[in-house]
Amino acid sequence: MKKYIVAGLLVWLPLAITIWVLLWILGLMDGVFQTLLGAATAVLPHGASAMLEEIAKTPGIGVLTLLTLMLLTGMFVANFVGQWWLRQWDRILSNIPIVKSIYTSVKQVSDTLFSSSGQAFREAVLVEYPRRDCWTIAFVTGRPAGEVAEQLRDVPGGDGEFVSLYVPTTPNPTSGFFLMAPRADVRPLGMSVDEALKYIISMGVVAPPSTPH
Repeated sequence: MKKYIVAGLLVWLPLAITIWVLLWILGLMDGVFQTLLGAATAVLPHGASAMLEEIAKTPGIGVLTLLTLMLLTGMFVANFVGQWWLRQWDRILSNIPIVKSIYTSVKQVSDTLFSSSGQAFREAVLVEYPRRDCWTIAFVTGRPAGEVAEQLRDVPGGDGEFVSLYVPTTPNPTSGFFLMAPRADVRPLGMSVDEALKYIISMGVVAPPSTPH
């Protein structure tokens, strides 16, 4: 009996979590759409407001509208005029107290993670952590720069070449630790970032196939 219950759980649990995550994302996008709709209703004439309220009742219209908005925004900022307007927008937000700290930090992280030219989370490696002879999977996020790089240049055993690492926690990889380690102490892995994330989230249960060296 217990064996069959566990087998059934293994079938339904991933599906249930997937559906829950998708519903959460859809709910979040619909919430953003409703906020934008409320702001538009407050400034538009009554006739237009009534029409918008009827359109808002259409299932999935919020997700479709937001996806369309992101697509049009991406097309706009891809040209010279859009880039100029984006720089002005960044300059305005960067001069507002409190807002500039949050906006600048989030923008730097998002530009690093999602930029097509960036190298963040492009390589999975093995590193000794949290002590010697204990190994874990980490992701190379770049190289130390500025004052940090200058201080590390004279560290014994580093040979002047260090890498920045993100060590995710299990089973939630969105939290973790930031480390800077000598490149010689890091062992590169042939697995992709997606395979490494699956390995971490599953606590080592879902192992990626071996990669020939």
